[in-house]
Amino acid sequence: MELRQLRYFIEVAEREHVSEAAVHLHVAQSAISLQISKLETELGVQLFERAGRNIKLTHIGKIFLHHIKTAIKAIDYAKGQVDEYLNPEHGTIKIGYPTSLASYLLPTIISAYKNKQPSVSFHLHQGSYSSLIESVKNGDIDLALLGPVPPEDDEINTRILFTENLSALVPINHPLAEKKSLALSELRNDDFVLFPAGYVLRRIAVEACRQAGFTPKTASEGADMDAIKGLVSAGMGVSILPDGTFYDSTPRFTAKIPIEAPQVRRTVGIITPKTRELAPSEKDFYLFIKEFFTVLEHYQ
Repeated sequence: MELRQLRYFIEVAEREHVSEAAVHLHVAQSAISLQISKLETELGVQLFERAGRNIKLTHIGKIFLHHIKTAIKAIDYAKGQVDEYLNPEHGTIKIGYPTSLASYLLPTIISAYKNKQPSVSFHLHQGSYSSLIESVKNGDIDLALLGPVPPEDDEINTRILFTENLSALVPINHPLAEKKSLALSELRNDDFVLFPAGYVLRRIAVEACRQAGFTPKTASEGADMDAIKGLVSAGMGVSILPDGTFYDSTPRFTAKIPIEAPQVRRTVGIITPKTRELAPSEKDFYLFIKEFFTVLEHYQ
């Protein structure tokens, strides 16, 4: 059983088409067919069956794919560890982040680190709160910035970097737009613009409103920060967003108002896996982040 055969198998299995896999792998279709045939002969089972013009995995093929993908991921990880051990200053750092940390925090950290290690490259993965936690646990990435920081468990380490407030964002013509601060209950009759169900920032906003004695009426939803801000700018409703997302400016045609009651806050930090070692470049980056925010806190 050769590594090449296994990579061919995975590509065909995921595309369910030999010719498409051949194009992606830049090899002849006949070469892929030959290697998969050899693999099936060695295993003594049929991994694929015809489905019209395409092919699909047999039952045992699906089981084999699950385990082989895990094995290939482990092999690639091991090879990467060796490469970075030989030259950690030229490693690749895989880090995940949510939309709420994309505009200021992430570029600030990466820019500062690139001044220290200009040859290190980054592979950035944007995802939802729960998907980023799962990606760290299953090995797709080894670092993720998150807010709020989840509880530590058997599979992940957590590190809180700082805590930030959330504020109300209202259209510029809103009756409360000129206020210096507000009680969240003052927005009980407003339409809200929130993230879709399942997003952590929606949960934080809804829980804050319930603390204030009401359930927010969701008029519109946006799947990223720019969409939320744009909908508020268009007068579709009000929202509750982290202060860090307003670092550069408040969106046009809106007003940002601090919430005085209840206090709405979230932790922001970084998670890493407990079950495996960070690559040397990733470990250096992690230590840099901890020091970066320790120094920043000292001067605030």
